[in-house]
Amino acid sequence: MRIVMKFGGSVLDSPSKIMTIVKIIKSYYDNEKKPEMICVISAMTGVTDRIILLSEQIVRGDKKAIDNFVTEITQNHIEILNPVIQDPILRSEAREVILDIIQEFKAILDGLVLISEITPRSLDHMLSFGERLMAPIICYCLRDQGIDTKYFTGKEIGIITDSNYGEASPLMNTTKFRVSSKLVPMIAQGIVPIVTGYIAGDQYNHTTTLGRSGSDYTATIIASCIDADVVYLWSNVDGLMTADPSIVDGARVLEEISYNEAAEMVLFGAKYIHPRALEPVLDSNIPLKIRNAFNLDHPGTTITKNLKISSNIVKSIIAIRNTALLDVGGGGMVGAPGTAASIFETLANNKVNIMMISQGPSESSISIVLRHDDLGKAIASLELKLLGRIIKHLNVLENVSIVTVVGSGMRGIKGIAGRVFTAIAKSNVNVIMIVQGSSELNLAFVINDSDCNKAVRALHKEFDLDH
Repeated sequence: MRIVMKFGGSVLDSPSKIMTIVKIIKSYYDNEKKPEMICVISAMTGVTDRIILLSEQIVRGDKKAIDNFVTEITQNHIEILNPVIQDPILRSEAREVILDIIQEFKAILDGLVLISEITPRSLDHMLSFGERLMAPIICYCLRDQGIDTKYFTGKEIGIITDSNYGEASPLMNTTKFRVSSKLVPMIAQGIVPIVTGYIAGDQYNHTTTLGRSGSDYTATIIASCIDADVVYLWSNVDGLMTADPSIVDGARVLEEISYNEAAEMVLFGAKYIHPRALEPVLDSNIPLKIRNAFNLDHPGTTITKNLKISSNIVKSIIAIRNTALLDVGGGGMVGAPGTAASIFETLANNKVNIMMISQGPSESSISIVLRHDDLGKAIASLELKLLGRIIKHLNVLENVSIVTVVGSGMRGIKGIAGRVFTAIAKSNVNVIMIVQGSSELNLAFVINDSDCNKAVRALHKEFDLDH
């Protein structure tokens, strides 16, 4: 039995929480069946965000911000370290490791502030220190409990990516060879590797990161490389839910969903899984289990290929807030090849991510949904590049929400759209835009944000998701 366990930052931010996850690891380690284990560790909650904020202060040449940050981060990690390691020799060793990493980090920060510039590559290197500080703490905690462990970064175990800093993609053939060669002999000897999540390296040995929540991705990459039997994603939530519990009182945890359903939920905004974390395990059919480290009696959510037979047509209702709709139109767009390409290329060049697209057969307009934070630069880039030539007008509708109905049971079933929009109409909600993929795994539509909560509640009730 080979197990990969990932622990998120929400279970790593206090001594009591760290002791809880140490007990979880030890319970598996002491099992009579003695599984082979690898643990993937995130940064402490909030550290990555603080490093991003620090990078902005470095660009402004704020040297004092570095001193304040280093003092604070040292205190945070040493304060956690002391109560969780009882052996004074191990505690002293762990302390020295942490202080050495912080000293290296400060040297890098001092160099960057001199030039007051942060590149994507240097930012990735900075961001890697959150995980690098936490992995040794967990490693020494486990040694204190009599477990043989070693700690590594994702780069050190052989996760190789492209050089797309901030959102790097693994080169899986090379990664599989290197990771399996490094880890398989180690776990066969009963050693538990503690690996930093989120961090990898490109072919030039530069540090890269896998995107926010990238520790999930690290865990599934490793699982694919070593042919693991299961991946546990431990956090402070019971699992994926039928709806946001802050919107729907009767929202419940999904016991089991398919890879495809989970992918749809994640891509449409469901939290707790990296959007690409399912990719490495799809072909090998390795199940993922989302568990709550503080509620072990709850079985959580299992994501698998082979589902039990279920009568549930729809599994979840997802709401994405803080979005805007941009309608781009003009008679010159009709029958003109390359119009859509010009629009999307302009937005892409300005780092605007498009969430949804709709175009009618008249070809006279394209409706685009994007994050509200991206609206200003989207309008500015289109006005500068295309307005008055390819496009004639830009219409903006702010404060809209995307509501998505997800479920593999929708495929090939007649009348689902009818039920969805009848329930929405009965709630007196106006639908602005509709999109459904050919997979029929989701049906998404755009409404005014003020109508979002009642739309989600109406659909949750229509498909009886609270039972």
